[in-house]
Amino acid sequence: MAITRIFDILPQLLEKYNKPNALALKENGKWKLYSSQEFIDNVNHLSYGLYNLGLGREDKIAIIANNRPEWNFADFAIQQVGAVSVPIYPTISEHDLTFILNDAKIKYVFVSSNDLYKKVKAVASSVPSIKGIYTFNTIEGAQHWSELVNDGKQNPKAKEIEAIKNSIQPNDLFSILYTSGTTGNPKGVMLSHNNLISNSIASQVLAPFESNWKALSFLPLNHVYERMLSTLYFYLGVSVYYAESIETIGDNLKEIQPQIFGTVPRLLEKVYDKIVAKGEEQTGIKKKLFFWALNLGLRYELNGANGWWYEFQLKIANKIIFNKWREALGGKIVAVASGGAALQPRLARVFQAARIIVLEGYGLTETSPVVAVNNFLPNGIKFGTVGTVLDKVTVSFAADGEILVKGPNVMLGYYNRPDATAEAIDSDGWFHTGDIGVMEDGRFLKITDRKKEIFKTSGGKYIAPVMIENKLKESPFIEQVMVIGENQKYASALIVPAFAFLKEYCKRKEIAFTTTEEIIKNPTIKARILEEVEKVNTTLAQYETIKRPELLPREWSIDNNEMTPKLSLKRKVIMTANKDLIDKIFGAE
Repeated sequence: MAITRIFDILPQLLEKYNKPNALALKENGKWKLYSSQEFIDNVNHLSYGLYNLGLGREDKIAIIANNRPEWNFADFAIQQVGAVSVPIYPTISEHDLTFILNDAKIKYVFVSSNDLYKKVKAVASSVPSIKGIYTFNTIEGAQHWSELVNDGKQNPKAKEIEAIKNSIQPNDLFSILYTSGTTGNPKGVMLSHNNLISNSIASQVLAPFESNWKALSFLPLNHVYERMLSTLYFYLGVSVYYAESIETIGDNLKEIQPQIFGTVPRLLEKVYDKIVAKGEEQTGIKKKLFFWALNLGLRYELNGANGWWYEFQLKIANKIIFNKWREALGGKIVAVASGGAALQPRLARVFQAARIIVLEGYGLTETSPVVAVNNFLPNGIKFGTVGTVLDKVTVSFAADGEILVKGPNVMLGYYNRPDATAEAIDSDGWFHTGDIGVMEDGRFLKITDRKKEIFKTSGGKYIAPVMIENKLKESPFIEQVMVIGENQKYASALIVPAFAFLKEYCKRKEIAFTTTEEIIKNPTIKARILEEVEKVNTTLAQYETIKRPELLPREWSIDNNEMTPKLSLKRKVIMTANKDLIDKIFGAE
């Protein structure tokens, strides 16, 4: 059967793969497995229960939960009654939550925990469309999702659901994903079945998938990136195991021994920093060998370009050093899919040298999400790029270098926002990404900056801050950075040091580390971080160089409204909060 709607995957999951472990979650210290049959039974019974509530075509149902099998049961059940799922970040603010629930006229909400139940209850009185809240965890006084499943078992509606499914077309709306912008209210991206299915099927080139593979999932399922990967996994019969939390990923990797997982560069940076910190702890020959292997890895080139002597040394490094890196990831990793932000090329190099293939891709919620990705096709990888453009997707460039996209993955539009849709998709059907890029070697897409974030100095020179920020973040001393200088004589930066690394460094150098506030005032530390900035300055044009950077005592976070859930900087918020410091940098009276 041709798979043209997302729920078409389920019968194939049973007939073609029929697995005992289609989905898995750790409960009370043990992995609870759901077979393909249990997966489908839960989806069907839940869809009968939703139908019996009177839900149908175009009704909106929200899911606010951590990654777990119930998330998928709800998602597929909502699809099967012809309703529209609205997945929401569990970390969302009350203001944005109220806006989304009202904007989408949500009728029912699925939540996982007591905290989220309370959060929705607190705003429910301001959302007249809400009829009920169902929980995945058992919470006193709350309706449990199993009530709908049991109702579906007792009052099955197989014929009715089948009729609804037959009426659903590939280009029908299946989900609205609200993107949390750096300014203003979130916008609802409308995605069709075909948007997500076409993107999942085209992403098969990512890796040499096999149906006996396991995938570890920990990026939020409400984000289109992990949702597309999950759709791809189900389509190819890959078992999906949900990590208990971000803190347990290391343990879960060792237990599950997956062949693939999706991640963001930030996590890979932390893994790398941890490995380097462990290497620093070694002494004598062990330490020498570790850094010999590491430096070898950082010089890695594809296709044996460094010559036979380098390759011979690399074989030895893989046997004695890098094998431990692979063991830390479970020992069976074939590919790691990286997206959401720029991956430092040195990380791609060193992990590839260690036979951990990190495939960087690029996309947006509006493109379901993948536009381009490094992959396992012949000559499918180029460091420093986001890979080759997906099959059936077309990329073009506007006069100012903005990346334009056309294809079956481009959204239907923004919900309730025809004005924003017309701004994003031009009359020729090109979606304007807001990212600036170039094509290298005629086939590899490279992102150079965000159009909205490029600024002009008072001297009339344009500065692309993201490119400079990514270079600065390559330093182990720098955790976060924001380049500033719009309408100023020069560019500067607000820098958040990598305090965990700094603690280790201070210990080695016998520098007292009391508080983060005190350590950023320490002249030795300031000078050391300035050295890192000067190193990057040597690679920049004169007008781009960073002058008079200042250090900050704490990380920017989602909770403090300084970052979006996708970890993009809310530049205006950060600048307002640090106005005095910025005035000091640029010498304002």
